[in-house]
Amino acid sequence: MFESARDVILKARRKTIRDSEDPSNTPTPQRPPLVPGRNIAAASTSGPSSDVQFGSTKYLLYCSIGGAICCGLTHALIVPLDLVKCRLQVDPKKYKNLITGLKITVAEDGKLGMLKGWAPTLIGYSLQGTFKFGLYEYFKILYPSFLSEENAYLWRTTVYLMASASAELFADVFLAPFESIKVKIQTTPGFANTLMEAAPKMYAEEGWNAFYKSLPPLWMRQIPYTMMKFSSFEKTIELMYKKVVPKPKEECSKGQQLLVTFVSGYIAGLFCAVVSHPADTLVSKLNQHKNKSAMEVAKDIGFAGMWSGLGPRILMVGTLTALQWFIYDFVKVVMKIPRPPPPEMPDSLKKK
Repeated sequence: MFESARDVILKARRKTIRDSEDPSNTPTPQRPPLVPGRNIAAASTSGPSSDVQFGSTKYLLYCSIGGAICCGLTHALIVPLDLVKCRLQVDPKKYKNLITGLKITVAEDGKLGMLKGWAPTLIGYSLQGTFKFGLYEYFKILYPSFLSEENAYLWRTTVYLMASASAELFADVFLAPFESIKVKIQTTPGFANTLMEAAPKMYAEEGWNAFYKSLPPLWMRQIPYTMMKFSSFEKTIELMYKKVVPKPKEECSKGQQLLVTFVSGYIAGLFCAVVSHPADTLVSKLNQHKNKSAMEVAKDIGFAGMWSGLGPRILMVGTLTALQWFIYDFVKVVMKIPRPPPPEMPDSLKKK
């Protein structure tokens, strides 16, 4: 699936080892760090060691599996909340707020109606998670290899932003068709109740455009969201271990590490919800109107309308992001995947 990031970087940073006349005095060649400024640590200081090398193809594949599990599972779990949020965005006069929206939905569709759109949600976000997390880990290793060790540390936030944006660009191509089907099921009364029912109808009405017309606004929503999600999480967890947790990550138990991950993920989720909400509203409205462009829909709803349903989305995205990071980190622990500690300032910078 991926060319080994580890191999790419080792090739880029390979240094010539000087030969010595006396073989006994020849120092053992030291490989350069895969991520400049970081020491790679396993999930825990105790227990059996992992046979998964950081940056290897196997490492990236395992990270992709973790991404599929954390994204697919969490989005499927909050389908009822997502359904009400989408309906609030497309018809705020009827649904008014989260509580009223829940009551109206149960009254009209029954309790099982709260699960509308679960299948495209599970499939779409599992695919998206596969590429989002797998490619993020790949680009997060690759991009610093083009920088010096000092610059890789100083520009680490830029690396997080670039890596996450690059990953999401590809991931959304796989999400877009299923997101369009999900929104159509949830916001168009009487259109369809299942994935198998909705997809043929949408194709008959609009062809492939039905599944990909929302890709540009989806990028507008997801790329800023993912950039904020990964960069704010990385910076928050770095600050947590520096300022809040009284000992280094390597000395913390797995449970303590996962708790720090959850808290950092929730903080990151709050920022994500606000940054990406206007584009999220646009995606919901666009899939309701088959003959309108994104610009036409944006003009119709206006700036204030872009913020409909923000409250439920903050609750949803905050919880969602925290759970995703927790599950992703938990999968890494279970599969014994290396989990690097927060980056440390290189010695060369400390001496300056």
